[in-house]
Amino acid sequence: MLKIRLQRIGRKNDPAFRVVLTDSKNSAKSGRFLELLGTYNPKVLDKKQRTSFASDRIKYWISKGAKLSDTMHNFLVRDKVIEGKKVNVLPKKKSTIKRKELKANK
Repeated sequence: MLKIRLQRIGRKNDPAFRVVLTDSKNSAKSGRFLELLGTYNPKVLDKKQRTSFASDRIKYWISKGAKLSDTMHNFLVRDKVIEGKKVNVLPKKKSTIKRKELKANK
């Protein structure tokens, strides 16, 4: 299955990301991808220049059956490339484990 997702590039402590079309079986760090569809640079101060997507190519690949990662889905909804609601990508909170009472007779 084809996936459109982010691939991290850039040096240590200086992140930048590519938007790539890749096979879902390839790991994100393998570097293998079929097509470069855009970029995302979180360090750029101007919010309009942070992302640049080839929206026509993204729509084409979605029509051919490519799936989006949750983060890419949220970016495309925000930039109005696709319609829909944003997806929660934060991890679910785990219930807190109650501390066992310390034995009073020590």
